[in-house]
Amino acid sequence: QVQPVESGGGVVQAGGSLRLSCAASGRTFSNYIMGWFRQAPGKEREFVAAIRDGGSAYYPFYADSVKGRFTISRDSAKNMVYLQMNSLKPEDTGVYYCAASNGRDSAWVHGREHAYDCWGQGTQVTVSS
Repeated sequence: QVQPVESGGGVVQAGGSLRLSCAASGRTFSNYIMGWFRQAPGKEREFVAAIRDGGSAYYPFYADSVKGRFTISRDSAKNMVYLQMNSLKPEDTGVYYCAASNGRDSAWVHGREHAYDCWGQGTQVTVSS
C-alpha cells in the first residue's frame, strides 16, 4: 500500500493559482491510480481528478467542474502527484485529499470513493472573492 501526504494548500484570491503536492510512500507507487478529492464546508466529499500510470504514458481524468482549469500530473519515479489549480473560484474552497486506488475496483475512474484504498489527511484551500 501507499500512504499519501498532501501539501501546498493555502489562501488565494479568486482567479489565482495554487499547486498541491502529494507525496506517497511505498515501493509500488506506479501501480496505483492516484486521485484528488475535495470537501467544501457542509458538503460531501467530491471527486476532482485522477491519474493512471500506463507505463509509457500517464492518463488523467477530471470532474467536469474543473476541466480546463485544473491539471493533475504525477512523477512515478519520485512517488509524487500534483494538482495545478488555475482560475480558482470561491467554490473551489475546501479540504483537498489525495487518495490511492489499486485499480481492482474499476469505479475509480468514476471517482467513487470506495474504489480508493488509502487517503491522506487533507490540505485546506481557501479562495477568497
